[in-house]
Amino acid sequence: METKNKSRLANTLHLLWKLVRYNMRIIFANRFIWFFLASLGFFIFISINSTLNGDNLDEEMVYYTLIFPGILLVFYPMSFGIQNDVDAGILEILFGIPDYRYKVWLVRMILVFILVFLIMCVYSFLATIFLTRINILEMTYQVMYPILFIGCLSFMFSSLIKNGYGTMAVMVILGVILMIISEDLVENTQWDVFLNPFNIPRNLNETIWEGITVKNRVFLSVSSLIFLLYGLFNLQKRERFI
Repeated sequence: METKNKSRLANTLHLLWKLVRYNMRIIFANRFIWFFLASLGFFIFISINSTLNGDNLDEEMVYYTLIFPGILLVFYPMSFGIQNDVDAGILEILFGIPDYRYKVWLVRMILVFILVFLIMCVYSFLATIFLTRINILEMTYQVMYPILFIGCLSFMFSSLIKNGYGTMAVMVILGVILMIISEDLVENTQWDVFLNPFNIPRNLNETIWEGITVKNRVFLSVSSLIFLLYGLFNLQKRERFI
C-alpha cells in the first residue's frame, strides 16, 4: 500500500510538472530565457549604477532596484498571452472548456506570479550578498504588490485590445503616466502605485507611515483583483476573439 501511494504521488508530481512546463512554454512562447536574461541584466545594471553613483545601499534602494526587473518579467506573458493563444490556434479549443476562465488562464496567471515571486527571491538574495543585508521574504513580498498590479492591468488591456503589441504600447504610455502621477501628485500616499514602504518620509512617524502602507497595499490588491476579474470576463465573449 505504501509503495502504491508513493507511486501515485510520484505520478501526480510528474504530471503536475509537465502541466507547468507546458503552460509556461505557451505563456512565454519559448522566450522566457530571453526575458529572464533581460531582467537579470537590468537588475545588475541598476545595482552597479547605484553603487557607482554613491547611492545609499539600503532597503529603499534595493526596493527600487527590484521593482522594474520584476515588472519586465511579468509584462510579456500578460500582454502577449492571449495573442500567443490565437497565433497557436488553441484559443478555439480553450473556449470549449467549461469555466474556461478559471481552469486555464487563472491557473496560468498564478503560475506566472509564482515564478516571478521565486525569481524576485533570488534577486533579493543577490542583493543581500552584493549590496546590503535585507529581509529577503519581506522585500520580495512588498515588491510583488506593484508587480501584481501592473501584471493584472496588462492582462485586462490584452483582453480588450487582443493584440500584444497594442497592449504593450498602451502599457508603456500608462506606465509613464503612472510614474508622473506617483512623483508629482500622489507621492507617498495610499494611491501611489510605486510607493516604497522602506522610504519613510521625514515629516511622518513610523505609525502613520505604516498605516499609509497598509492602505496602499489594500488599494493595489483590490485594483489587481478587479483588473483580473474584468479580463477574465472579457475572455467569455467568444465572438470577439474567434
